Amino acid sequence: MLKQKNKGKVYLVGAGPGDPKLITVRGLECIKACDVVVYDRLASPRLLKFLKPGTEKVYVGKLPDRHTMKQEDINQLLVDLALEGKIVTRLKGGDPTIFGRVGEEAELLYQNGIEFDIVPGITSAIAVPAYAGIPVTHRDLASSLSIITGHESPDKLDESIHWDKVTNATGTLVFLMGVAKIGYIAQQLIKHGKLPDTPVALIRWGTRVEQRTITGTLETIEAIVKAADFKPPAVIVVGEVVRQREKLKWYELKPLFGTRVLVTRARAQSSDLVDRIEELGGEPCEFPVIETREPSEAGVIAVLEEALHDARQYDWLMFTSVNGVEYFFSWIKKLRIDIRQFHQARIAAVGPRTAEALEKHGLFVDVLPVKFQAEDLLDSLSDSLIPGQRVLLPRGDLAREILPQELKKKGLIPIEIDVYETIISADQDEEILELLLKRKVDVITFASSSTVTNLLEVLRRMGVEQPLEVLEGVDIACIGPVTAKTATECGLTVTIQPEDATIDALIDAISAARVASRKI
Repeated sequence: MLKQKNKGKVYLVGAGPGDPKLITVRGLECIKACDVVVYDRLASPRLLKFLKPGTEKVYVGKLPDRHTMKQEDINQLLVDLALEGKIVTRLKGGDPTIFGRVGEEAELLYQNGIEFDIVPGITSAIAVPAYAGIPVTHRDLASSLSIITGHESPDKLDESIHWDKVTNATGTLVFLMGVAKIGYIAQQLIKHGKLPDTPVALIRWGTRVEQRTITGTLETIEAIVKAADFKPPAVIVVGEVVRQREKLKWYELKPLFGTRVLVTRARAQSSDLVDRIEELGGEPCEFPVIETREPSEAGVIAVLEEALHDARQYDWLMFTSVNGVEYFFSWIKKLRIDIRQFHQARIAAVGPRTAEALEKHGLFVDVLPVKFQAEDLLDSLSDSLIPGQRVLLPRGDLAREILPQELKKKGLIPIEIDVYETIISADQDEEILELLLKRKVDVITFASSSTVTNLLEVLRRMGVEQPLEVLEGVDIACIGPVTAKTATECGLTVTIQPEDATIDALIDAISAARVASRKI
């Protein structure tokens, strides 16, 4: 196959079983590099967050009762896009070579002289049972494995599967796409030699927040599936390895298993929160409703520059947020102000994360309150504040006035500068809105008052006339009393609030609440 001039290239990528972190490194590189992504419903939509701006998205997913696009049309689409000179990533659930019809797509690309790479993915046949606590092989129970399609009609199943050979060919049998045919599959396996009490497990949406597992035997599983109204997509595991589940179901024991958490923080700040949610078995959905940027008004900038050039005059530098720290250092770098000019100032911070941000810049706080609000900082400083001292407060434009007001009452001179401003995010994610409308979000986290008011406003801008109704029944988790007060005033019912106003404490409180409510 020779690539013709001006033709694009197609990457046929396995997206893994559902958990976006199970994508391969190579697969993620292909997602980041493409001009067009062609994807189906078994590929996690969260992977689309890694696309570069302007990437075209084409959904060709298939549902059990209908096909959005016929396979032949998908094959031709890949050719047409490549002939336009585009880099195309065809994103397929699981591994593209395991019942993924990648051969058909690749063959047509070959016939048209279009370069392609096949990028393997983690197949659901192995990963999904693993997330249900079922290793598909085991030294004492199964030393071999068969992966079989269960999607065809009974007649076609009989044509494609030699039941007399498959039934006892390997220790473990894994059927993909066979939920609707589970009764027939069980009958054939028993008919051809499997014992009726052979263990069976069905795992639906494995590795995802919706994961659900049911177990039975070949004799009982059809009735169990019908009683549970168990729907596809699911992986079927037949064999003695299923018995390992009771000891090995690690994923379902995580405190946030089955919990979808909406994260409203600015994307630049949300990584720690997102990582903790994933670590505890939950699914974070990033929906940043705020953005931070440098001030845009000339008057605000002039005040800021004058205050920073007055560096030697300050007795205190007080930081109340990580953003305040980062934008402060951005400004002194831009204005070429040597940090040593602040050598007379002692440093105070609200919250351990703010202190950590300062430490990354080589500054260590003199005062860190036990609790993490501005009021607590003043209590911690009560013996150190002297009337007449000058205090620089690098903050955002929406910062509370309690700190400068109380400093003035104590006779100090606070100089407030807006090193950044907070605006409503322009990111209106329709997929997140759909999750909210379908009641598929369990918890919403708010790390500031502005995230509360902005979420309601963003929903209104997206056409939701009554945002409070959409959020009804969702656990509202607020980082501290100030944010909780704003949420309550906006009409929300706060159900989760940690004692300490930190991200770690917020996650711990969410985990405790979910476990206590038995929603896992």
